[in-house]
Amino acid sequence: MKIFSKFPRTFWVANSIELFERWAWYGFYMLFANYLTGSSDGGGLEFSQAQKGLLMGVGTGILYFLPSLTGAIADRYGYRRMLAVSFIIYAAAFLLFPMVSSFNAVFATYIFLAVGAALFKPIISATIAKTTDDSTSSVGFGIFYMIVNVGAFIGPLITMLFKSAPSIIFYISAGIILLNFILLIFYREPQRIKTSTSSETLLKSFAQIFGNMAGIFKDVRFIVFLIIAAGFWTMYMQLFFTLPVFIEQWVDTGVLYRFFDTYMPVVSANYSHAPGVINAEFVTNFDAMFIIIFQIAISTLIMRIKLLHAMIAGFIVCSVGMALTLFSQNVIFTIVAIFIFAVGEMAASPKITEYIGRIAPPDRKALYMGYSFIPVFLGNIFAGFISGNVYQAMSDKKLLTQRFAAEKGLHLADELSSGEYFNQVAAQSGMTPQQLTDTLWTTFNPSQIWLVILSIGMLAAVSLFVFDRKMMKQ
Repeated sequence: MKIFSKFPRTFWVANSIELFERWAWYGFYMLFANYLTGSSDGGGLEFSQAQKGLLMGVGTGILYFLPSLTGAIADRYGYRRMLAVSFIIYAAAFLLFPMVSSFNAVFATYIFLAVGAALFKPIISATIAKTTDDSTSSVGFGIFYMIVNVGAFIGPLITMLFKSAPSIIFYISAGIILLNFILLIFYREPQRIKTSTSSETLLKSFAQIFGNMAGIFKDVRFIVFLIIAAGFWTMYMQLFFTLPVFIEQWVDTGVLYRFFDTYMPVVSANYSHAPGVINAEFVTNFDAMFIIIFQIAISTLIMRIKLLHAMIAGFIVCSVGMALTLFSQNVIFTIVAIFIFAVGEMAASPKITEYIGRIAPPDRKALYMGYSFIPVFLGNIFAGFISGNVYQAMSDKKLLTQRFAAEKGLHLADELSSGEYFNQVAAQSGMTPQQLTDTLWTTFNPSQIWLVILSIGMLAAVSLFVFDRKMMKQ
């Protein structure tokens, strides 16, 4: 416990700010995929899986690309000032979401939100890096990652109570992010090299930023590492892009509903949108719960392991966890898979950030921590394609139902919502909705999407092993 006393006050304030920011973000983000693609009779926008993948992949990718620029801006203009700007943009974007429903308008609003998040991310990561050292960085980043998941766990638990009223979800996220203005009063900037801005234009500042970027991209080993890490993030982002939709469409959550209905009826009463069904987002939220419980223990366990070796192990375990969803529609099997995935995530994800934080020059922490998001940017772009076009072709229940109906020669009205369409196909086929789901599962094998994701994760692990053996020894 002595190690906790080594962290300065700013470390704990930064973690508290991160807690509320993640609460606001995941409060809507965990529900976002199903909100975009869900049936209109349940409050969804009925976008296609390809539209969802494009919006979430490109939009979230931009969020993780911009810190490469915004980190340098924060180094130049001040952490506290840019945090305030990010909170204002965050809140404004959340308030705009309930007012838009077309694809282009939702996309534009999401990009606006991404700008606010991009201003925020490198500042907090740099603060953690600046308030830890070689003896405290492993535990410090472990605490930081645990705090991230406390927010990721609490946020959806609150907003899921209003799943049928999406506007309230966005209003809650706006209110939570505004609470950070209170914490900002207690935030003290860690030491940074201050540069005069009075005689410099914003254009000159960006010119210097791009000059810094060109210098960093000369480091071939660093760039190779970023590309390999993108494979991990491609796999990881399926937790938000694909898994909630997959559970909503294919996984039987009845056994979990019956358990809570017997022993914790408050859960089944508040986190079920249909009789005998637990919300998909409630199931995926187990990932955050597992990390809250086990992150410090895992971080302590691996703190003496070489950073790259810990990442390799994490990549492999994550891949195995994701792939287990192949074998069963039973939600208990899904929860076990999420637990295995979470163990790998706890080993790998904080280590990626820690690795970059350890090699960054002291006077350019925010700039270098901004580059820690480049693999996440690439991962989101690739993940969006997989969860969009690939998932739509291999696993989308709506399209598979349409294919089944065409093969059976069924004729249905065009104006039906996706939920009504599915129920009509089941009725005309003489099946219950669950029987039709089981028939589609055995006929079209939608779980094969996870073989694609497994392949990506294992390729990243093998590549990192080669990187460790070859390039690092050079």
